[in-house]
Amino acid sequence: MKLHDLQPASGSHKPSRRVGRGHGSGRGKTAGRGTKGQKSRAGSGIPAWFEGGQTPLHVRTPKLHGFKNRFRVAYAGLNLGRLTDVPAGTLITPDVLRHDGLLRTSKTKQQPLKILGAGDAPKGVTIHAHAFTRSALDKLKAAGSTAQRISWPDGLPIDEAAEAAETAATEAENQAKADARAAGKAKAKRAKAAGGGAPAAADKAAAPADDEAAPAEQAEAEEAEAVAVAEETEAAGEVEAPAEAAEAPPDAADATDAADEDSETTESESES
Repeated sequence: MKLHDLQPASGSHKPSRRVGRGHGSGRGKTAGRGTKGQKSRAGSGIPAWFEGGQTPLHVRTPKLHGFKNRFRVAYAGLNLGRLTDVPAGTLITPDVLRHDGLLRTSKTKQQPLKILGAGDAPKGVTIHAHAFTRSALDKLKAAGSTAQRISWPDGLPIDEAAEAAETAATEAENQAKADARAAGKAKAKRAKAAGGGAPAAADKAAAPADDEAAPAEQAEAEEAEAVAVAEETEAAGEVEAPAEAAEAPPDAADATDAADEDSETTESESES
């Protein structure tokens, strides 16, 4: 084999397509571009995201503007004015309202019922709903009707007293935790202001053993401390005594001078 015998594998290289070389070439006249139109012109180019003039995907896609609560509950509202003609003693439930065509139904799924306060309230009826507005509750109470909240989607009656007690207990627990955190922060701040820092934490870790000492051990420690103070006081007295002895010689000299003066006075008197 020689260099001029080397050639690519069969089928790996295809010759380029020669277009526009007359009718006999098979790709003459329009050269494979079809008949007229935007794509048949020289220099034409259509973006890959072009959708023929309809609203493109990047425009019709909703953008992240504002905030959307994922846990929002959508209610089917019903005003009290639509229940004005209901006779007294009637039990009104979501199923009854849906059967009578008074409750708006969603095309996708059922929604919980919420009683709104527009209109006059029916008298002497009992209404079971998943939620009530404040104005609706006031009007029902004034009309002598009963408003009973039910759970969603079970439809079971909700005990208002138990729910209020549970809410109060939760709030009390949260408040206790907040107070404990505030007390811990205040204590740490005082320790930092006192210059404790990290050693203070070590002293605090060792503190429980000291706090658990018996009263007898504390008394012994106080007695030992008193003995140490007494010994220090005696040592201080022994140190002051030599100082007083060092000051004694000037006093002795003064006494000697006084004795000499008395002897001289006596001699002068005897001579006279």
